[in-house]
Formats: sequence, structure tokens, C-alpha cells
Amino acid sequence: PYRVGINQNLFLEASLHSSDPSLELFLDTCVASPTRHNFTTRSYPIIKNGCVKDPTYSTYYSPSKHILRFKFSAFQFIQSNPEVYLQCELVVCRAYDYSSRCYQGCLQRSKREASS
Repeated sequence: PYRVGINQNLFLEASLHSSDPSLELFLDTCVASPTRHNFTTRSYPIIKNGCVKDPTYSTYYSPSKHILRFKFSAFQFIQSNPEVYLQCELVVCRAYDYSSRCYQGCLQRSKREASS
């Protein structure tokens, strides 16, 4: 557990423990939930499919492609206990592989047209 006040910046770092310099990390999805067991029904997306969803999210300089640093403002779910759980999905790619998920960035899902 990590305690932080509402609207204070929450700083996070993810790292890949590998000696292979040709690997890098990409933050694909990061979702907050009021419970540790359900990240679908009452969840709040911070990053989804590589797209920033929370306006307080920002990244920070990292000295290595093995490390991701980012922050967002702490919040609380309304009518819920004061705990917020975070689940993030990261992708490991070959550095400089421009066809990899790491270089695709934000993947906007196109909406389908409803048929008559």
C-alpha cells in the first residue's frame, strides 16, 4: 500500500529486469478500480490501448528503455472506500522494431456503423 492525498501526484516507475539492451517497455493499459478483484465494471482508465485517458497523466524522462516513469493525480471513487487499486499492462518489444506494438503508440478503435 502507498498512501497519497486526493489530487496529489502519484509517481510510478516500471522496470524490465533484463541485461538485453535491445529490449524496451511500452505502457499499453493502466486501469484503476475500487476493488482489487474487478477491473472491468467500476474502473477508470488512465491509459487504454496506448492512449492517454486521464488528463493528469504525464511521462517523465527515463535513462533507459528498460524503465518507464509516469505520474497522474490521485483520486477516490465516489461512494466507495478510500482505496484505489491499479492494474497496468506493459509490452516488451525489440528496440527500434518499428512494426512492434511499442512503436504503434495510441491505437484508436474505430466505431462500427450500425446496420439497418
